[in-house]
Amino acid sequence: MKVNSTNMQVSVEKLILENQGLIMCGQDIVLDVLARHLEKMNPMLRSLRSYVGSIDGLLSLYRGTANITATHLWDGETEEYNIPYVRRFLPGQHAVIVNLVYRTQGFYVAPGNPKVIRDWKDLMNENITFVNREKGSGTRVLLDEQFRNLNLDSRLIVGHRNEEMSHIAVASAIARGIADVGLGTEKAALQVPGVEFVPLKKERYDLVFYRDDLKKSNFQTLLSVIQSVEFREEVKGLGGYDISKTGEIVGEI
Repeated sequence: MKVNSTNMQVSVEKLILENQGLIMCGQDIVLDVLARHLEKMNPMLRSLRSYVGSIDGLLSLYRGTANITATHLWDGETEEYNIPYVRRFLPGQHAVIVNLVYRTQGFYVAPGNPKVIRDWKDLMNENITFVNREKGSGTRVLLDEQFRNLNLDSRLIVGHRNEEMSHIAVASAIARGIADVGLGTEKAALQVPGVEFVPLKKERYDLVFYRDDLKKSNFQTLLSVIQSVEFREEVKGLGGYDISKTGEIVGEI
């Protein structure tokens, strides 16, 4: 008998949700650290990672196939992170936004930055090849929103259609000479030899979940872990993260 893997995944997600486990959407390594600390604090608490981008994570939360998502979506009109998107993608819902970390987004370039890539407009140079992130990722949204504010069409960037699914993959493409520049977090640049980092913007990387869930024991455990010295110190030790607001509720919808 052929087993449908999609149905099996849905069944696993349903089982975890019904037993007050946690299904977390997001791609950053900090979420791996968080999952490990959660199970250390409560061995009975099971968590499942879903490696999707910020927009897909919010949609999963809205559809009920996840109960927490990480997001870093910059709104070019308000210059605010995450809260405008939570309002749009969770219509009629009450949500809590808790800061996980602050990160720095910037360009990955070759050592010495031979193409002298310093600013968003430099990406329009036809002699520069870009490698992009997938649609729905917070990094892709940042790029497209910045170009919209500049009244420029990001689709005209050479390599705009060349997509990778993670910061590490983008940085690796630069290190291997496949492209001249990519956009991603400072942390990935620290992990990939042969890549220099040009900082552009400090971003807020938050966790989003429903307000009604805040009273549940698994979410109380979640907050306890995020606010713990042990978790914060381990994240700080990874490098590339600002933990000054970690664990703070930064918004309620």
